[in-house]
Amino acid sequence: MGKSVFIKLVSEPRNDSLKSIIGIACAAQAIDDGHDVSVFFAGAGTRLLDGDYINELNKEMGPDSTIVSDMLNKVFDNAVLYCSFASVKATLGYSEGDGALNVADDKIVWSGPPGVIKLATSSDVQLTY
Repeated sequence: MGKSVFIKLVSEPRNDSLKSIIGIACAAQAIDDGHDVSVFFAGAGTRLLDGDYINELNKEMGPDSTIVSDMLNKVFDNAVLYCSFASVKATLGYSEGDGALNVADDKIVWSGPPGVIKLATSSDVQLTY
């Protein structure tokens, strides 16, 4: 029986891209292992919702690599996604409903600190990257 796994992606990926890639990889692995995964994109971690930035991360893994976008698509398709609207606006300059993210707005539960606390206190495992 799987556990509930809460992964918060909050760090600035431009400062430590491998940390962000590891966070995405752990989310994808938790899905593969059959756990119930919730991922919250907050702060500068919302940069991971920018398709152009994900293309940059793919290139860091190799010139023709798609590994980061492949793992992220697995997360988008199989995890419950949460995001801070204020963080998206502050980090990327986008507004909810712009259709500018690499995942559809209607697949995201828009929240803030109350959502983070609820997920952290109700999950079996919490990981922060």
